[in-house]
Amino acid sequence: MTDDLMTIRKMCDKFEVTPRTLRFYESKELLFPIREGQKRLFTKRDRARLKLILRGKRFGFSLEEIRQLLDLYDEGDQQFTQLSRAYEIAKERLADMERQRDELTVAIEDLRDQMKWGDQMLASLRHSKKAAE
Repeated sequence: MTDDLMTIRKMCDKFEVTPRTLRFYESKELLFPIREGQKRLFTKRDRARLKLILRGKRFGFSLEEIRQLLDLYDEGDQQFTQLSRAYEIAKERLADMERQRDELTVAIEDLRDQMKWGDQMLASLRHSKKAAE
């Protein structure tokens, strides 16, 4: 095996994924390891693709969006099309994430207010209970 190829175990160790994950990405035609019988050997290109897949997943891109972006690599325009499309998806995803963050901030503030009210009610009830004893 040359230095350019990695076994599934080495890929798992390097990228902190499971063999099942790698096989899943292969079944979705996101990775294309060399097959030697049951053995899978991953090339530099597979490693680069996996790095992009994992980054895309972390940012909330769907597997279909990631697959489409990876397919654009071979357009022959020095990755202009791929980068342009990735940028557009990233802008949309960022807007979604910021909206979710804002909604979560409001929900957190509302929950804090409710807990403050609950704390006051519990204190009042404790005081009433002690006075009645």
